[in-house]
Amino acid sequence: MDDREQSVQHFLDLIKRSQRGKFKVYIGMIAGVGKSYRMLQEAHELLENGVDVKIGYIETHGRAGTEAMLQGLPVIPRRKIFYKGKELEEMDLDAIIRLHPEIVIVDELAHTNVEGSLNEKRWQDVMTLLDEGINVISAINIQHIESVNEEVQEITGIEVKERVPDSVIQEADEVVNIDLTAEELITRLKAGKIYRPEKIQTALDNFFRAENILQLRELALKEVALRVEKKVENEVVMGVAVGLRHEKFLACISSHEKTPRRIIRKAARLATRYNTTFIALYVQTPKESMDRIDLARQRYLLNHFKLVTELGGEVLQVQSRDILESIVKACKDKQISTVCMGSPDLRLPGAICSVLKYRRFLNNLSQANIDLIILA
Repeated sequence: MDDREQSVQHFLDLIKRSQRGKFKVYIGMIAGVGKSYRMLQEAHELLENGVDVKIGYIETHGRAGTEAMLQGLPVIPRRKIFYKGKELEEMDLDAIIRLHPEIVIVDELAHTNVEGSLNEKRWQDVMTLLDEGINVISAINIQHIESVNEEVQEITGIEVKERVPDSVIQEADEVVNIDLTAEELITRLKAGKIYRPEKIQTALDNFFRAENILQLRELALKEVALRVEKKVENEVVMGVAVGLRHEKFLACISSHEKTPRRIIRKAARLATRYNTTFIALYVQTPKESMDRIDLARQRYLLNHFKLVTELGGEVLQVQSRDILESIVKACKDKQISTVCMGSPDLRLPGAICSVLKYRRFLNNLSQANIDLIILA
């Protein structure tokens, strides 16, 4: 593509971007803080000001206050789907596009759609609506954001399955935190404003422990502060170099099941913090060539590559017998400032040789002024 074609494409991209809908996301630390209530409150305010706002999907969870707030708002009926002998309801994406409201409220951003829907995830539905030029207000709890998944699991002991890529949150034009103190939240829970009476004690004993709430609250506050900071940097100081060097992160991954995911998320969070990019490097050694690697490890790798893409990173795959040498080469080729990797395997036999190789590796990074982060 020559300079003229690039210029034309850039202009078309700008036009497309200007026609894209605006996206607002409410982030909460946990269920019951009032995200859905606040969205409905905002919908009433918009409606009173003559704005064409409609409810595309709201989840009241049977909460009396939220259901009362829904009264008087125009609701787009849900689509009924028969799945495995049951009648289920999903947001009617086609109806929203056809009606084309100025603003649509879409709750439960992390929701997984019923099999057979146009998109697998509701956040993908939201991206479709934005592409159609429809403005969207949505909500999510902190535990559903992909890059903090490991931290949430460490805090709560629960692995959250429904997750939203950070790239979706980065698309938001506005991010708002819905905050409550731990005491206020527990009071709401005990008063039956979040769950039915039979579920209250189980919630108090598990996810809603005070220490969990405090840590999740801190995560949510940090996440919103980070997103606001990035927006300010992008809009106010766009194109101005900040700091002494340009940060760029490399995540060194393998075909193992779990550790690479932690490394990817760590690199992604760092990249977001420094408003930059990250690369995930997989060095394919001869013992993991396509004709020798087992199916389980192939599946892990594909999942790792998918996670990298969802978090806005780039996958770099090279073939080599020497992993450490390949890391150093990738750092030089891609102008990496920081490497993220797991603990080195220095077990016998061959420990002395491995230690020498590792020391040489560290020296090479040091000489190139590259930082190293080792995840336990």
